[in-house]
Amino acid sequence: MKKILFYPIIIVLAAISTILIISLIIPPKDIPIYSDDKLREFALNKGLKPVPSSFEQLLKLLDNDPSNNMTLEKIALGEELFFDVNLSKNRKTSCATCHSFDRDLKNSGALVKMLTKEGSSVTDCAACHLQDQSGVDRFTFAQGDGGKMHPHLLNTQTILNASLAKYFTWSGEVDSVRKQSENSFLAHHKMNMRAEELEERLRENPKYAEMFGQVFKDGISLQNGAKAIEVYAKTLLTRGDYDRFLEGDNNAMTKEAKRGLANFISIGCKGCHNGMSLGGQSIQRFPLRGFAQFFEMKPNIEISPEIKIVERAFPFENSGGYLGKNNEHLFRVPILRNVTKTSPYFHNGAVAKIREAVNIMAKHQIGRNLTPTQIDEIVAFLRALEGEIVDYKKEQR
Repeated sequence: MKKILFYPIIIVLAAISTILIISLIIPPKDIPIYSDDKLREFALNKGLKPVPSSFEQLLKLLDNDPSNNMTLEKIALGEELFFDVNLSKNRKTSCATCHSFDRDLKNSGALVKMLTKEGSSVTDCAACHLQDQSGVDRFTFAQGDGGKMHPHLLNTQTILNASLAKYFTWSGEVDSVRKQSENSFLAHHKMNMRAEELEERLRENPKYAEMFGQVFKDGISLQNGAKAIEVYAKTLLTRGDYDRFLEGDNNAMTKEAKRGLANFISIGCKGCHNGMSLGGQSIQRFPLRGFAQFFEMKPNIEISPEIKIVERAFPFENSGGYLGKNNEHLFRVPILRNVTKTSPYFHNGAVAKIREAVNIMAKHQIGRNLTPTQIDEIVAFLRALEGEIVDYKKEQR
């Protein structure tokens, strides 16, 4: 009888071993080696584009909303509002508190914000990158007014390049920076204000009466403030080595990063992380594949070992229990520009290292076991996506 009980165990173990052996025997798909010009052509033909380098190009790209046109006066107002801590209940939290970068674009100031935020701890990654222009707070869980956290303990998404996206928030249910700005002012775990209270705070500052009056016929309001922030956010784009390569500079990216770009497109990452922003253009299911299931064996001397399949919603601990849009594992695809500066990763900040994040995405979204070399090459490409915020204002000075 005991021998009979062991037969199913042997069959299961044999099946697992076969799957592992097959994955090792079958060679990975060969990725072509491209010349610089062919790689650039390949990327551009796949819809990958550089961020505009001039204010004129920026206007052509993003000044496309007749109800909220981009003007220098409106950009200036949006900037003031973005950094104003008085627009939160406790008068200590601004948009820039969670979406951190230095206002003067000099890669400084974030260190002070990170270390002085009440009740917060710094992650290992953040300890080395406190002065990065990341557009996030680098905490595992976002913290708003008075240290309040989102009910589902969500990680902050970057504001940088966000205006290039079609979807916002982890669920993707918000379709503009304007709407998200309004939501952020009113949410109890963010700025924690009421519309009337916010407008009263704005009227406390004499300069706002003049600035709103120059830009909006109906003056101060929550809605007009959100419009100004939306216009300012359109100027928060980054450029780096990747953009210069796409524009023709063959020396802008390393050979490893170029191989990473080829891998990124050929393996299928570009299918979701697309467009100028490399993300934010769609809502996708995560995880797609069942790597999150694993087998657990509990040996017992008296009876046959117990083998069971352990189910997990995600390939990591899901702090906060968030399951995406409608609890259906649907998530807004994150923007990859500057992604190496925005750790920790995923909706609940469960993964600290970029290499692990790449490995998880390859397995669970594409069904690929990448080699260490392929992971290194893709990470090198992601580092080429690092960039500084373009100072479009300098052209207007």
